[in-house]
Amino acid sequence: MNEAQRDPDGRIKLEQRGALLLIGIDRPEKRNGFTPKMFAELAAAYTRLEQDPELRVGVLYAEGDHFTAGLDMPKCAPLRKEGKPYIPPAEVDPFNLREPLRSKPVVMALKGISFTVAIELMLAADIVIAAQDCRFSQIEVKRGIMAGCGATFRFVERAGWGNAMKLLLTGDEFDAAEALRLNFVQEVVPVGEELPRAIALAERIAEQAPLAVQATLHNAHTAVNFGWQAAYASIANTQRRLFNTEDAKEGVQSFIEKRPAHFVGR
Repeated sequence: MNEAQRDPDGRIKLEQRGALLLIGIDRPEKRNGFTPKMFAELAAAYTRLEQDPELRVGVLYAEGDHFTAGLDMPKCAPLRKEGKPYIPPAEVDPFNLREPLRSKPVVMALKGISFTVAIELMLAADIVIAAQDCRFSQIEVKRGIMAGCGATFRFVERAGWGNAMKLLLTGDEFDAAEALRLNFVQEVVPVGEELPRAIALAERIAEQAPLAVQATLHNAHTAVNFGWQAAYASIANTQRRLFNTEDAKEGVQSFIEKRPAHFVGR
């Protein structure tokens, strides 16, 4: 798409690569500042990931040198003033804060400026790879508002109260090394390697039994949201269901035959 044809409100670009859905934030001329259109298209992408049986893992990344400078406030503020959501109610929420919750994993690649919404998407993802040049900041308090897509409680959950408040109440920047220390990201890599590494991890996940991957993700979320007792209480029934799948039989047979397993999601 040439510059003359580009929508000034940006877009979310999609590429299916085998069992992966690559989801690209694409408005680099505005440092990928998020618009309502981009939120709606991102939700549609997550919905496609959830509903397409051929897709097993999502990879979220951005075009250009930066993931995002945050919200395009002149375009987004009117929705918030009216109390309207950025995410259409019928679509899967990329921030994983309401039903329908995502059941398939998302691996995220971050680079450059990764402010506000980037951090909240990061905290909602399952595995995050950060380039060494990442600059993070949850700057809402500097704009007279507060983070509204999960940061206020996920910072505390990951980093502890004091570390969370230090960043949330000041809006100060922090780097990739600090994000790693605070358990916000899982790996820090040289600039340019973040997307290939994220894709490689997503491919490894996609090689595993998809129903088992989804069950593992669901049980972990249950523990985080409702406590370990609730997660444990559901394990027996889930295991019974999984042990009766074609994939479980294939897992045993591949072990006996000393070969890679070929899972079909049934």
